Amino acid sequence: MASFTFSVFILSLLLSLTRILCTNSEGNALHALRSKLSSDPKNVLQSWDPTLVNPCTWFHVTCDSNNHVIRLDLGNSNISGSLGSELGELKHLQYLELYLNNIEGKIPKELGNLKNLVSMDLYGNKFQGEIPKSLSKLKSLRFLRLNNNKLSGPIPRELTSLSNLKVFDVSNNNLCGTIPIDGPFTNFPMESFENNVLNGPELQGLVSYDFGC
Repeated sequence: MASFTFSVFILSLLLSLTRILCTNSEGNALHALRSKLSSDPKNVLQSWDPTLVNPCTWFHVTCDSNNHVIRLDLGNSNISGSLGSELGELKHLQYLELYLNNIEGKIPKELGNLKNLVSMDLYGNKFQGEIPKSLSKLKSLRFLRLNNNKLSGPIPRELTSLSNLKVFDVSNNNLCGTIPIDGPFTNFPMESFENNVLNGPELQGLVSYDFGC
């Protein structure tokens, strides 16, 4: 009986340590994000203290009952800087809300590791470069809004595999090529693609999808 009780105690201890290590890695990822956000005039990140056991008490961060970060709400915060690969460590994240800021640089391909993500709102920033093909791994994604940035290159055809995608907006960028017509793209209005240098819907078998890029 004593041996069984000791085994249960050890198992509980290991589970607790696993949770602490996991939340610490998420805290480290968020602290790395803070270090890359060079300007925070509204002090929205003031509570992000890396010495705490986990980031669940930080403002604009939401956790579940297991202290996993599931939501990051920094929209319309007037923050500036860039994003890093560390964001890909937030394995339980469901909502990434960074809209209407002054964030620049490339969208990290590591965001494709956020397998539980439901919503990614990066619109109204200064992101450059191409839309990462790795976003096609986000099979739970329902909302992807990248409009009003400075993104270039073609729309990745891999995104047509996102069967749960309900809203997709890349308007007001510098995207080129053609518009996909497969999968969820059959339902997106043309307004989602306006004010780019796109050549209209894809003509399969006639021209390459990146025609004009």
